[in-house]
Amino acid sequence: MATCASAPFDHAQADVILRSADGVEFRVFKLFLSLASPFFETLFSLPQAPDGATDQEMKDDLAVIAVSEDSKTLDSFLRFCYPSTLADDPSLENLTDVLSMLAAARKYSLDLIEKKVCQALANPKVLETEPIRCFTVARNARLTQETITAARHTLRQPLIPAQFSEIGLITASELLALLTYHKNCSTAVQPLTKDFKWLTDHYGSYNGCAWLFGPYCNGSCRCGQVTDKRFSFWGIHTVTWWVTYMQELSELLMDRPSGDTVRTAAERTIQTVRSTGCAACSSIVKENMTELSNLLALKVDEAAAAIELEMDF
Repeated sequence: MATCASAPFDHAQADVILRSADGVEFRVFKLFLSLASPFFETLFSLPQAPDGATDQEMKDDLAVIAVSEDSKTLDSFLRFCYPSTLADDPSLENLTDVLSMLAAARKYSLDLIEKKVCQALANPKVLETEPIRCFTVARNARLTQETITAARHTLRQPLIPAQFSEIGLITASELLALLTYHKNCSTAVQPLTKDFKWLTDHYGSYNGCAWLFGPYCNGSCRCGQVTDKRFSFWGIHTVTWWVTYMQELSELLMDRPSGDTVRTAAERTIQTVRSTGCAACSSIVKENMTELSNLLALKVDEAAAAIELEMDF
């Protein structure tokens, strides 16, 4: 048995009924739907057959039009069609809802909804927490820019994603393209942890980053220095904890080639240095490591940005 939708889709003066796939009846106004959707404008402008000459279902003297969308999708769709004074636009933070709404938008030729869906997939809150799901939804919907943006955000997560419900929305070839992109970005950023020209160019001389050399520049520092020449600048050995940071970061970037990885690792290093009790380093580590990690994060993101997602759009 059909049930009636809630307000504002239960108005007594409505002039047509839309029945969802799960049997919920929405009493709506043709005018609102026609203004929002060319599909409905055409549908409602078709000549009506004389009484008794059609098998059109009627209820309370209103035509009943059955649609394939479920009541949740139809409710969201109609809210976009109605004036904001009567119905607020629905939230599209749920990615499962996004895909069904996009399908409805394209079916009923409602460009506004498609634009809203694209904005939902570009929502930083969603991208930062569920980039791989954004990628699959965007790719399935053939949204080029949204697919590329989501792919870039997946670099903040491990190369091999955990199982998720939307994985079936993309093909094995599309998943392989994403993994290949991720791997290529990892390879592209690795030189930054081996060649420190970005660091020496930025600071100019050891005076610009004296904190890197610990005991050499501050006799009160007891953190020690690493004699490995790969981590020596201007002929001076760098402080041990910074070398540890760079070595650990090199491994982390293989799995998460993102500037976000650089900053997160720097925060851990700051906490570690402060916990050691070295008065010389603990008092200056936050300011200096924040500056350095922001610089390196920018370089990492620039290197990754040069890599293309090889996918047929």
